[in-house]
Amino acid sequence: MNIRIRPIATISFVVLALGLAWLVALPLWLDGGLGNPLAGVLLPAMMFTPAVAVVLVMAVLRPVPRGERLRFLGIWPLRPAKRVIWMLVIGWLVPPLLVALSILLAAALGFVQLDFAFSGFARELEKALPPGTPLPPVGIVVAAQVATIPLGALFNGILAFGEELGWRGWLVPALRPMGTWPALVLSGAIWGVWHSPVILLGYNFGRTDVTGVLLMIGGCVAWGILLGWLRLRSASIWPAVLAHGALNAAGGLIVLFAAAQPDLALAGPLGVAGWIVVAVVVVVLVLTGQLRRQPDLAGSAVPPTHPAPAAP
Repeated sequence: MNIRIRPIATISFVVLALGLAWLVALPLWLDGGLGNPLAGVLLPAMMFTPAVAVVLVMAVLRPVPRGERLRFLGIWPLRPAKRVIWMLVIGWLVPPLLVALSILLAAALGFVQLDFAFSGFARELEKALPPGTPLPPVGIVVAAQVATIPLGALFNGILAFGEELGWRGWLVPALRPMGTWPALVLSGAIWGVWHSPVILLGYNFGRTDVTGVLLMIGGCVAWGILLGWLRLRSASIWPAVLAHGALNAAGGLIVLFAAAQPDLALAGPLGVAGWIVVAVVVVVLVLTGQLRRQPDLAGSAVPPTHPAPAAP
């Protein structure tokens, strides 16, 4: 069953997702920015606005027949099971590895100075604790932080589902008839723009102007290609959900190892160092034909001029 999403449905989703994100972030703009006491609640809530947009578009415009919705969104069925399981493992373990490689690359390029005595992190930890509180052994704290990344990926995956249902669940298949690359790049760019309400408050890069948004778009396009590949290669949303959660869980590694507060625009996983590492991985995927091997997504096939052979 071939399903082509009408442009009005795709546009409505994008407008709703962006608008709801600004609505959720509005209290931060009205009072205190990221220092608002509600930030710890509003930031996770914002992550579910793409999912809400999908639900509203499905309910009102009905672009996908009811019986095909779970399959179109990549929620169910999980088959072939072997391929989905392997893609889940990749999504769970590879993003933290890529973040670690981006840290090493940032150090090699001079973007950050690493300190394996963790004195920089110790200073930040001391600032975060109430005055007079004994500082725990910083090495143990760092080891615990690193060891809990796999578990943190699972926890963060719960929140990441709110985004992934929209970006990789809905938007990538909706744009897929344009071709694989336009779908991946455009969905990544929209994902980056969606972050604007908090990026313009200094989130992620500490920049409160358009440069912060442009940096976020670059990071989201880069990582969005990898998450989109997981989605297209597995025909399932869950590997992308787990990978998104793993990326979020490992994103703060740079702070543990930096001798001083790093410039995340250069050294962070969403910054220049991260772009380079992800670009190398994408080149490998292209050279090995991985972006051509895509199962059918509820009939949302690549146009005949860009055939996608069935995956083995």
